[in-house]
Amino acid sequence: MSAAIGKPIKLGWILAAMALGVALGLLVGDDGRLAGLPLVSLGGFLGSAFLNLLRMLVVPLVVSSIISGIAAMGNTRDLGRLGVLSLLFYVLTTLIAVVIALVVSNVIAPGIVDGEPAGTALALHADGTTVNSAVQAQAGRSLGDILLGMIPVNIVEAAAGGKLIGLLLFSVMFGVLITQLEAPLRETMTRFWEGTFGVMMRMTGFIMRLAPVGVLGLTLKVTAEAGLDAARPLLMFGFCVVLSLAIYAFAALPALMILVARVNPWRLFPAMAPALLTAFSSASSSATLPITLDCLQRRAGVSPRIAGFVLPLGTSINHAGSALYECAAALFIAQAYGLHLSIVTQATVVLLALVTSMGIAGIPAASLVGITVILTAVGLPAEAIGVLLVLDRLLDMARTAVNVLADAVCTVIVARLSGDQEALSPGKLMPTVENPPST
Repeated sequence: MSAAIGKPIKLGWILAAMALGVALGLLVGDDGRLAGLPLVSLGGFLGSAFLNLLRMLVVPLVVSSIISGIAAMGNTRDLGRLGVLSLLFYVLTTLIAVVIALVVSNVIAPGIVDGEPAGTALALHADGTTVNSAVQAQAGRSLGDILLGMIPVNIVEAAAGGKLIGLLLFSVMFGVLITQLEAPLRETMTRFWEGTFGVMMRMTGFIMRLAPVGVLGLTLKVTAEAGLDAARPLLMFGFCVVLSLAIYAFAALPALMILVARVNPWRLFPAMAPALLTAFSSASSSATLPITLDCLQRRAGVSPRIAGFVLPLGTSINHAGSALYECAAALFIAQAYGLHLSIVTQATVVLLALVTSMGIAGIPAASLVGITVILTAVGLPAEAIGVLLVLDRLLDMARTAVNVLADAVCTVIVARLSGDQEALSPGKLMPTVENPPST
């Protein structure tokens, strides 16, 4: 999911860059040159420069996003029953999405081709033994070590060393305590962090306008080094993501609506169609918010009071599709290196996908930033993020539509559980007037 600043990058530019990179990669010789030009070296430079720009954003983006988001909520004691219900179901639906991705990725194993890791086909250069040692070092830590590792002794050192779990904890504490300050200081601090986050969003928007150049360089380099062998594992990874999104959207979410809210889920899909199509085409749930609100109120019959509170909150923190993608990507990369992640490590991936999808939502390339956090935490090299860029834009469109659908489902469920008889109009999603289910 992304909420771009300024004009969004058109899909056509990304696809054109991808096609040009493949063509040039197939044309270069064994020495990586074409007509005397060192195209492979140039492609590697452009791709690495783009990835470094993305990594440069990670720490300030994560910190400012989490702090500003929590501080803007105001006094956390005043969230009330509606806020607690909303947060509960946003966490629940995101966790379900991540678990689906975990199961599908383990069953299909897109990072394994003909029984062999796909790292060579994807032109991943990190040594598998070294990577395995790094992952095992992370997985071999005791529970006490893991908990201590979440508490940074020095946040500057943690930021420099990429220890982002500690930064997440610090940012959450900082944001919560801002809400406890007296009004003048609270407003000043909130405006400061909102301004910082605004600057980081604009910086990210500027860097993402260079995405076609980065995709061109990375695609050229991978194709030149691995030929078309990289297409198979990437397409299998894309299939895994789309399959997981489909299971989540057409099985898990409808089941929640039936079991928890006792409403007809299949009436929601046509009601939300304009918002879902807009989200898919724009790859921005933030930009789709006005249409989503209109669909929920006019077409689904949710009261403006409920929709106006729950939906913007969901747009900010509920990104189940992005969390699903982050989990699938981390497992795909691990498989490509020939690693078998332990249950503890996979549980860590699930937890981090849940937290990062909420903490860095509403920004361009949010999932790529989240994947960086996860890879660093479990000991995997971040070089493989470049491989994901090839299909990222296409998958971004699908997961953004799923994000919007999940926001709508959570809003409907909260409306039914709110105890307000007028929160959900009969005849829209409910065939008859019923007493709302007790919580």
